[in-house]
Amino acid sequence: MYLVNFLNKLFKYDGFILIDDKLNKFVIGKPKKEKPIEVKLLDKSLNYKLLLYPDLYFGEAYTDGSLIIQNGSITDFLDLSFKNIGRGDINIFSKTLNKIKGTYRYLTNFNKILKSKKNVKHHYDISEKLYDLFLDEKRQYSCAYFKNENDTLEDAQNNKINHIIKKLNVLPNQKILDIGSGWGTLAIEIANKTKASVTGITLSQNQLEYSQKKARELNLENQVQFKLMDYRQLNEKFDRIVSVGMFEHVGRKFYQTYFNKIFNLLNEDGISLIHTIGSVNPPRDPQPWITKYIFPGGYTPSLSEISRPIENSGLVISDMEVLRMHYSHTLRHWRERFLSKKDIVLEMFDEKFLRMWEFYLASCEMAFKWGDQIVFQLQLSKNLTTVPNTRDYIY
Repeated sequence: MYLVNFLNKLFKYDGFILIDDKLNKFVIGKPKKEKPIEVKLLDKSLNYKLLLYPDLYFGEAYTDGSLIIQNGSITDFLDLSFKNIGRGDINIFSKTLNKIKGTYRYLTNFNKILKSKKNVKHHYDISEKLYDLFLDEKRQYSCAYFKNENDTLEDAQNNKINHIIKKLNVLPNQKILDIGSGWGTLAIEIANKTKASVTGITLSQNQLEYSQKKARELNLENQVQFKLMDYRQLNEKFDRIVSVGMFEHVGRKFYQTYFNKIFNLLNEDGISLIHTIGSVNPPRDPQPWITKYIFPGGYTPSLSEISRPIENSGLVISDMEVLRMHYSHTLRHWRERFLSKKDIVLEMFDEKFLRMWEFYLASCEMAFKWGDQIVFQLQLSKNLTTVPNTRDYIY
């Protein structure tokens, strides 16, 4: 069948056994194990769906149970697959459909304030208990900073917070803005460690309530405040602006609006740090399964897509750091913790949700391990003299 020929061309390293809906077995690639991974298709339509649009249909099939992995896990199979795919497209059909859907999405997707709030609610307001199952104790839902890949998740997330605070070069009594403040930890840590005044903004009602409660418990209400609002609604000046894991939700149409707003909100001697997932490849269209099921409105930009609007805004890129394998390690920890609490997840949701989130965490982990995904940390200012000339103040 055509699917077998396509897969044999794709898998140059190692391999697996494909079992179709009639229980016919096909050797794909050159399996190295005595008991290789088996991919069992229970639905006949997958013979052409996986050929035409694997970027979408593979994840859907695993989620609904019409595709089963045997002699291994979905993580094992995705590790093998992404190693063979690398940073390229799976096939010409998938590339073409991604382009068509990506163009349509660009033309029709307007991340206005109400749409942005709806997109945030889709993912972040699912359940507080869900995130406690796999995040660190400070609920950092973004890439950690691993000084050593054997760091615990808690250590790596604390490393990230400290690294960002040092890059911001915060001084006591300065006004700080955290755009997309999540569950409030970064804003609270900045206030606690620097004695600055911090405002955090979020579009998630759940995150807002959690953050406000945390600030009250730590007696930091006079130093930290949280607001339910969009960055476009702000109209004051700040000495420092930080944003971690929010830029992915801005939308390509609004990059110029975003950086113009950063420029207008920043004092003349201010510093901003934008921490965002990005791609080392040229601009490409969004991953369809992630966009449909996990992050509607989300997009991870190439550096070329960010640099032009920054330049046009009048901001200066005073420093840039690329975090390469850090998110892969972070996602590995999240996936392992999530799967260790399977019983609790099934009590809260169902098997379909469990498989969907397992696929989400595992596929993202492998995209950072083998694919084009990385993290940019962009330090921005309004002039060339705001930031110290060397990185000694960071390290």
